[in-house]
Amino acid sequence: MTKIKPIGPIPAGYKVVGGELVIGDEKASDLVTKNGSPLFVYSAELLSRKINRLRSAMPDQLNIHYAMKANPFGPLLEHMIGEADGIDIASGGELIMALAAGAKAENISFAGPGKRDEELLHAIEAGITINLESPGECDRAILIAAGAGKKPRLAIRVNPDFDLKGSGMKMGGGAKPFGMDIELVAPTAQRILDAGAHWRGFHIFAGSQALKADAIVETQAQTIALAARLAEEIGESPEHVNLGGGFGIPYFPGDEPVDIEVIGNALTSQFSNLPNILSKTQFAIELGRYLVGEAGVYLTRIIDRKVSQGHVFLVTDGGLHHQLAASGNFGTVVRRNYPAAVATKFDQKPSEVVSIVGCLCTPLDRLSDNAEMPKADVGDVIAVFCAGAYGATASPANFLGQGPAREIIVG
Repeated sequence: MTKIKPIGPIPAGYKVVGGELVIGDEKASDLVTKNGSPLFVYSAELLSRKINRLRSAMPDQLNIHYAMKANPFGPLLEHMIGEADGIDIASGGELIMALAAGAKAENISFAGPGKRDEELLHAIEAGITINLESPGECDRAILIAAGAGKKPRLAIRVNPDFDLKGSGMKMGGGAKPFGMDIELVAPTAQRILDAGAHWRGFHIFAGSQALKADAIVETQAQTIALAARLAEEIGESPEHVNLGGGFGIPYFPGDEPVDIEVIGNALTSQFSNLPNILSKTQFAIELGRYLVGEAGVYLTRIIDRKVSQGHVFLVTDGGLHHQLAASGNFGTVVRRNYPAAVATKFDQKPSEVVSIVGCLCTPLDRLSDNAEMPKADVGDVIAVFCAGAYGATASPANFLGQGPAREIIVG
């Protein structure tokens, strides 16, 4: 007997009209008819709703940055630039996209190891903040700035001596390619100050995709304490401290949304009792998937329904080349089902166990495995949720010559 594998929780905020999933004000089938399949659809309404709720939960003095690595699609990026206080980038290519989308240089920060000299030069000439990942990168940035006759805006990314408990990816604690070990921070800051550069402060990122508010609260408290200790060592107050992100979204069965009110209340308390050396510091958090992940849906049409040894396969015109994470091939140890549904029969109860597969000739190409779904046939549309982050640009679109899916944003 086939073992049923549950699907993850479908995000709140989506509507049903005439039995179909509606995104914005349009039915899934109409969106596919007009724009083609496969298709990524992002809801501007849900994007705004998410960041507005976050703002209401967080203290007023906390800036919210959008980490555009989660989704750099132009119209979505333009929307997020209008909503967020800053944009965090991770490459020279993202810098070009952020500036083209209307982001102000003073609101952009650049993190990531292995920045090329030409990327550093472009960032320095544009006037954005560079989060330095090593003393060597610091020396290169100062040298490049001197050659360009510019005063660079430099912050130090710190490799903290703690990590974010329960996080999907640990970015701190132990040997890491990201940031500088604590003992290197003060000497590097002094190098920045001695060179006459503009020292901005710290970027301290301990982990990502955490759903436990208590773990995030603990990490943020440790981060603030570490920033204060390092500032005292340096003897200068940082004008800016990026506390990192870490807020996750529910992908899998049993996942629960992170309680942002608990986090906001704890940060409010922290900010009311800051050490003197941080009393005038501007704090920020950087979030990617938390802001955009649940606002995106991947739509793909069923092109074949086949039965093999009693098991039903719904074969779609999409697949892992667009949604690598949903296929379980993006760092997941044990494959579990993303939230998915038959969009064109969204209000119907499950009636059969099926596997939803893509069009690639590899057994890895599964969008849902042994899941309960309403009976679907050729022409029906499958919706894979939580597709707003690390979907289109984090997947091998050109695998087997398939090419990218179209992306659109709706009201």
